Amino acid sequence: MSKTNIEDSVRESLHTYFRDLDGTPPANMHEMLVRLVERPLLEVVMQKADHNQSRAAEWLGLNRNTLRKKLLEHQLLK
Repeated sequence: MSKTNIEDSVRESLHTYFRDLDGTPPANMHEMLVRLVERPLLEVVMQKADHNQSRAAEWLGLNRNTLRKKLLEHQLLK
């Protein structure tokens, strides 16, 4: 899936989200979206990196300690 396809998927999901709100104002959208995207991102990258935190951190452009903190936050540590 290309960057454009990912962006299109996010855009489409946001349109659906606003439609489903039916006029109710949204709240904390940035935090909600970051959490919803971050968990599957971490799951897939960790799986593809064979759960090697150093490799996954490098792929994500994160410090290994930052990755570890995020894995703990999402309860993804094995």
